[in-house]
Amino acid sequence: MAETTVERQNLVEAINALPDDALVELASFLDYLHYKTIQRQVTEPTQQNFLLTVAGLGNSGQANVSDTDEEILRNEIDPIYGWGSQSKGQP
Repeated sequence: MAETTVERQNLVEAINALPDDALVELASFLDYLHYKTIQRQVTEPTQQNFLLTVAGLGNSGQANVSDTDEEILRNEIDPIYGWGSQSKGQP
């Protein structure tokens, strides 16, 4: 017999051993497990690595941006005025 068949048979035997008043609670719990399984199946595909998807990490086409970070900053920061939102050449 397969392992899941043995486990299912053990569950059936355990259910048959329960008193009748416990069956209502068991049915409620089984409904919850069914609901939880369905919710997990619905939400998992849309949550695949959310932060990587939003940030677009790894999609820049550049192998290693950290090698050029100082050069990028040197071109972006004005030596006199520092970092600002105005483009170079404008007061």
